[in-house]
Amino acid sequence: MAKASTESIIYEKLKSLYNLQTVDSQIKEIEVLKGELPIEVSDLEDEIAGMEKRVEKLEEGVSDFDKLISSHSGNIKDSQALIKKYEKQLDSVKNNREYDALTKELELQKLEIQLSEKKSRETDEKKKMKEETLKATNDKLKAKKKDLKIKKDELEKIIEKTEKEERKLKKAAEKVRKTIEERYLVAYDKIRTTYRNGLAVVPVLRDSCGGCFNKVPPQVQLEIGLHKRITTCEHCGRVLVDKVSMEEGFKA
Repeated sequence: MAKASTESIIYEKLKSLYNLQTVDSQIKEIEVLKGELPIEVSDLEDEIAGMEKRVEKLEEGVSDFDKLISSHSGNIKDSQALIKKYEKQLDSVKNNREYDALTKELELQKLEIQLSEKKSRETDEKKKMKEETLKATNDKLKAKKKDLKIKKDELEKIIEKTEKEERKLKKAAEKVRKTIEERYLVAYDKIRTTYRNGLAVVPVLRDSCGGCFNKVPPQVQLEIGLHKRITTCEHCGRVLVDKVSMEEGFKA
């Protein structure tokens, strides 16, 4: 009787682990269905945020160039006004010294105009280059936003379709976890995170481990079926179970 009781206890532990794996695998399937979309959406949002900041800086740069061009234009107008003033004063000069001084001022203002015009042209060229960069960035930003909308819509459809089922499965997983000893849960979670497919508990299929597909010796298979102890694959460390007994129930 004690022997049967021990086997029954081991079976119940294995059954709980098997049930948890079944539920976790179904949750994993939903995650696979979502694929890389959540990560892609997050990455796109970060990229768009960065591009929006770049657009903002580029717009500020264009605005700064406009201010510089306006400043150069103001300098030109000031110099032109002074030229008119000095030319008018030339008509009433009283001596050569005044004439030379006014002539010198006229030449200086003409040079100021030439310099401001040169700086204005250079600034305008820089502005055009920045505007081209701004346009290219805005076009790229627009495309990224369009791509984000498509991916978000796709993800929302999947979430809408699977949310209820995923919530139900997670609730079921939590319920099963409460029936399993902490030490087994720790081992289970550790194994699951080791493998991409998230399989920690697997059946023996065609004399092989259902996780790594390495052969399981006949004697080990016999022990698995008898539920004398919790057996792990000597190659991958996954917990091995007999699928038939897990699905049909314990048989003493």
